[in-house]
Amino acid sequence: MKKDKDFHLSDPTWCAGCGIYGIFASLKKAAVALDLDPEELVLVTGIGCHGRLNNHFKAYGFHALHGRALPVAQGVKLSNPSLPVVAISGDGDAYSIGLGHFIHALRRNINITYLVVDNRLYALTQGQSSPTSHRGYVSASAPYGTKENPLDGPRLALASGGTFIARGFSGNPKQLASLIEKGMTHRGFSFIEVLSPCVTQNKVNTIQWFRENITQIDEDPKYDPRNRTQAQGKLTHEGKIQVGLIYVDDKPSYEDLVMPDRDNPLVWNDLNPDIERFEKIMEKFQ
Repeated sequence: MKKDKDFHLSDPTWCAGCGIYGIFASLKKAAVALDLDPEELVLVTGIGCHGRLNNHFKAYGFHALHGRALPVAQGVKLSNPSLPVVAISGDGDAYSIGLGHFIHALRRNINITYLVVDNRLYALTQGQSSPTSHRGYVSASAPYGTKENPLDGPRLALASGGTFIARGFSGNPKQLASLIEKGMTHRGFSFIEVLSPCVTQNKVNTIQWFRENITQIDEDPKYDPRNRTQAQGKLTHEGKIQVGLIYVDDKPSYEDLVMPDRDNPLVWNDLNPDIERFEKIMEKFQ
């Protein structure tokens, strides 16, 4: 029987109290619940404090360029569809430089899981405002307060055709692990935004602030996550931040549409060119 320690490569070095500890724990619990082996999972991270996860989580890992976690993760999945792939970005990584990739991944519906660690600032580079910082937030890059409205990831995901949309909280790793597990078993692109306080740089959106300002979406007994209209209503309703499974829909994944021969994936093919054919091609350039 697998245990969390099977996915524990080394002890993390994040700041004491960092929300990413909860995400680290949740990822391990989800992998155990799915009965995976470390060599059966790929973890792709972007640039940010979350990027250190590859140093501590035992699985195949790729530390991508800023904003480019999704292109790498999609490439891995299309090359070897049998591998479960989890991509992780920060709110700046995902919603700023990587925003175009995010929207197109949603509409493609490639079968990967995408976690966005939302601490509402750029933590690794000393606390600049990010796309999710609230208007008026004072930071190193906005000493007189941020002037832009914050971006809402789940609302954007729903508008972009997302088929699995959820929001978790790093302070509730049990629920977050369950959401990750559900996302990884969903056939299609599963997006999970994770509210994760930065204890060092963000003195406004603290763990206590999040606890006071979130509400569980499933506390509404009439809520149906398969009802798009209800999901839209919850996400546009002014009030506390909705946490839980927001929306899910069963649609063909990208692989279902373009890769009917998944029993013969790219990684199993001999990609070396025939030497005689290669030499014949090269003759044209002599």
